[in-house]
Amino acid sequence: MSKNFRADVLRENAEAVFAACDAAHGRWAKLLGVRAVLHPRLKLQEFLTIYNITHEFITATEKIGGRLGYSIRGTLQSQAKAFIDFQHDSRMSKIKAVLDQETWVEIDVPDEFQSIINMLFSSDALSSENLNGVEEDNSVGYHDMPTNNDARPMADTGLSSAEQHVEQADSTEESKKPHKGHSKLVGSISTEKDHKKSASQALFYKGVGYHMVNCGLILLKMLSEYIDMNNLLPTLSSEVVHRVAEILKFFNTRTCQLVLGAGAMQVSGLKSITSKHLALASQVISFIHAIIPEIRQILFLKVPETRKSLLLSEIDRVAQDYKVHRDEIHTKLVQIMRERLLVHLRGLPQIVESWNRPEDADPQPSQFARSLTKEVGYLQRVLSRTLNEDDVQAIFRQVVVIFHSQISEAFSRFDISTPQAQNRLYRDIKHILQCIRSLPSGDLSKSDTPNWGQLDEFLVQRFGNDAVQ
Repeated sequence: MSKNFRADVLRENAEAVFAACDAAHGRWAKLLGVRAVLHPRLKLQEFLTIYNITHEFITATEKIGGRLGYSIRGTLQSQAKAFIDFQHDSRMSKIKAVLDQETWVEIDVPDEFQSIINMLFSSDALSSENLNGVEEDNSVGYHDMPTNNDARPMADTGLSSAEQHVEQADSTEESKKPHKGHSKLVGSISTEKDHKKSASQALFYKGVGYHMVNCGLILLKMLSEYIDMNNLLPTLSSEVVHRVAEILKFFNTRTCQLVLGAGAMQVSGLKSITSKHLALASQVISFIHAIIPEIRQILFLKVPETRKSLLLSEIDRVAQDYKVHRDEIHTKLVQIMRERLLVHLRGLPQIVESWNRPEDADPQPSQFARSLTKEVGYLQRVLSRTLNEDDVQAIFRQVVVIFHSQISEAFSRFDISTPQAQNRLYRDIKHILQCIRSLPSGDLSKSDTPNWGQLDEFLVQRFGNDAVQ
């Protein structure tokens, strides 16, 4: 047999094998095409089964046929992208519905969510490539995660109607209202099995506890599912990262509209946006901001080098937006206290005018001093129970400065000369300073007196150094 004849036979055989493989590719692609509408709606593990079998078939037939199956690879990649698109659109719709029905009531954190944090962000997970496992299909989805059905009770204010401007929605009636409707939320994590589930009062990450609301836990669960998609469909990692950035941006923007923008009063039926609502929003935003660097590190293990630069800048912009949002919430909390102070200061002239009358037997400070310190004390309790210590101190550092400057300036404008008026002024200043001393500002001044400021200096100027002792 001549060499040419053998070469012709081998070539014809190779062509026949390739034609058979190509035909098999075509038939397989047709099967995928028939199910093209169904595949994006599958659970991740179900879609992954089809994806892996198809990929193994392509690899085997390419090896046998000796040529790449561009067509079927394109079909598979197209269906994988359609799966990512559908899953993302579904989550975007659900998180919007959850946010629009969020009542910003603190909830306990089921252990399953703490397990997500521990699993995703452990040092082993971040330093290794064994991120390719996913939970069994019987794992609970983000739309039916369990938690305690009893929402954490809100503190009763005990304030007068005027003072409740800060927290007017925190009455007993208002705090009960969200509990009734909470189990009806789209994507709510409340179920009948709640009391059997172990739960914590906070979600812990790197030793810091974050108080959570329903939408924050739902988003965490969704992010873990995006990470699963990223790790199990590595050829589409860039698409997944882009969609993670998109859902994070949407969550941040919508939360800002609902809480800082008071949109929750229209869509969720809240009577007002209280400092408690603001503090809880700050906790959720702070938590997401804290985990974004870790999420980025996990996701970018699979991203091609050519796409990393653009996607990194996109994720970094999202992280910066979260930081700005958190700072704006804290600024709003300071503004609330400034506005309440100004309300009280408007009534101060009438109170000072009454100081020139003969003293009565009542040794109490004026209504101005008592109401003001009661309100700031309440704000301190709310924030200290909810926010992290550093955030509380940063807020009250500003409040202390505002109190010192505004109150000392207000008192300095009055002609307080009679002995009885001087006594009443002294009582008020001492009462207010006692409150200021107790505020957790993390005072960094060199003075031995906590939160020393302009009001102290005003007191010394009026009554001498012994007055501050």
